[in-house]
Amino acid sequence: MRMKQTLRIAVALTILTGVSLLVVREINRRRQSRKVSDNGYETAHDVLFPGKKRKDRKLQYGPVLPH
Repeated sequence: MRMKQTLRIAVALTILTGVSLLVVREINRRRQSRKVSDNGYETAHDVLFPGKKRKDRKLQYGPVLPH
């Protein structure tokens, strides 16, 4: 009987953790969408989504001086 109760608690915690992760992802997605819409369509993709895709090591913000 004790094992069934422990298993139920473990399953409940797993489900709760999964639901929590989904909620946090949705909150972050909405926050990012709000940020993008506030900046407008003119802003470059690499500025709006700095963690996405490949970052170019030569990417510079601001004025760029020729070498």
